[in-house]
Amino acid sequence: MRRYFLDHDAGLATETFDAVLARNPASLVDFSRRLAAVQAFITLEPAASLAAANKRIANILKKAEDQGGDAVKEKLLTDPAEIALAKALESAREKVAPMLDAREYAGVLAALAELREPVDHFFDDVMVMADDKATRNNRLSLLSELRALFLDVADISRLSI
Repeated sequence: MRRYFLDHDAGLATETFDAVLARNPASLVDFSRRLAAVQAFITLEPAASLAAANKRIANILKKAEDQGGDAVKEKLLTDPAEIALAKALESAREKVAPMLDAREYAGVLAALAELREPVDHFFDDVMVMADDKATRNNRLSLLSELRALFLDVADISRLSI
């Protein structure tokens, strides 16, 4: 499959292919749609920042191992940047759900590109690995939800833009 896509699209980077392959799409048609969506996403201005943020999130979650993963608890959100990110994630989930159902992956990634500002503010203003375990786990859950939204299409942490 790799050879087919890479041979038929001279402009296709291996990392773009790998970002989609990491999600193990069910069919070649679905794979092709996701690939086109990632290629379109790469051209967007927020793409580099969000790919870097997803790499950072993947590393944070990997190091944290079994922490987080629960539903985000609103009452534990205290920093304005984490509150803003939580609200942006909720809005994004609602916006992309019908697009995911319709497999409109380019629309999903374009909508998720709007998360750049709250994601950047979160990383600028919030200490994820807070001393308080409940706060730390809640922040890890928030990041896990963010990562999951992107993973619905592809693993953009594999991109270097």
